[in-house]
Amino acid sequence: MKIIATSRSLHGTGASRRMRNSGVTPAVVYGAADAATSIEIDHNSLFHALRKEGVRYSVLDLEIDGTVEQVLVRDVQVHPFKPMILHVDFQRVKADEAITFKVPLKFVGGETSPAVKIGGQRIKAAVFNVKITCLPKDLPNAVEVDVSKLEPSQAFKASQLALPAGVTLVLGKQKDITLAAAGK
Repeated sequence: MKIIATSRSLHGTGASRRMRNSGVTPAVVYGAADAATSIEIDHNSLFHALRKEGVRYSVLDLEIDGTVEQVLVRDVQVHPFKPMILHVDFQRVKADEAITFKVPLKFVGGETSPAVKIGGQRIKAAVFNVKITCLPKDLPNAVEVDVSKLEPSQAFKASQLALPAGVTLVLGKQKDITLAAAGK
């Protein structure tokens, strides 16, 4: 997906408020050993682009004044009750440098698992996203968790997760965490 932006020279609360009132969203691009760049993006096109599934978890093409860069969406600030994006942070990525990113888990096969069909239990997610490390080209939109073989009162651990090629799980101090569990 491609997002078109222009660089901006105005900064501060008042300038950002005036931009938002004119239908433009302030944003910033940082990372990859380059200086941070303040940009502005048309609000409506950005709003509809970010509503698409998987956009926040994929590498995007950001065109700034004719120059295209590879970026990830790092943070989106939204208005508390209006359908309005207040600010977006983008991080530049390089094709040959590994990135660490949180991606959502997509639970599949729960309705066919023995825990549900035979045991009459429900499968409850304990974690909804995981931190992974990979090259930008290998970044998945979501990590699939197949719980179809989960028996009654069992748990699905992170060590059982089938990750795509080139993707490694980052657990930190924890050795093996529970992703989902069957229970009443």
